[in-house]
Amino acid sequence: MAESKENQTDNKAFTEDCHKVLMAVSDALYAIGGKWKLMIIIAMARGNKRFTEIQRQVTGISARVLSSELKDLELNGFIIKKVETGYPVSIEYELLPYSQTLEEVVTAMTKWGMQHREKIKAEMNASDSK
Repeated sequence: MAESKENQTDNKAFTEDCHKVLMAVSDALYAIGGKWKLMIIIAMARGNKRFTEIQRQVTGISARVLSSELKDLELNGFIIKKVETGYPVSIEYELLPYSQTLEEVVTAMTKWGMQHREKIKAEMNASDSK
């Protein structure tokens, strides 16, 4: 009987821990998930500040999608939109210090992405040589 209660306690702790992890991942994916957000942040970190510069660097993104993603990134505190009035009006996007918290994530994803690409290429080459 004591073992059963201990098992239930361990199981509950495991379930709560799992729930915390799932919620944290869900929050992260909400903020930076999707095909474009991290790519936009990376392009901006490399010095691209204007809408057209970002669109040129992030190959395949439409103007409508880029505009929407920039708004989401601004709402989540990663970037700020700076508008300079005058003629012509100048609009630039700037990374906020909070975006630097993604550096480890981007580094880990870059490393894994290169590793994964090499794995797939090696498997394709192995299957081609058979």
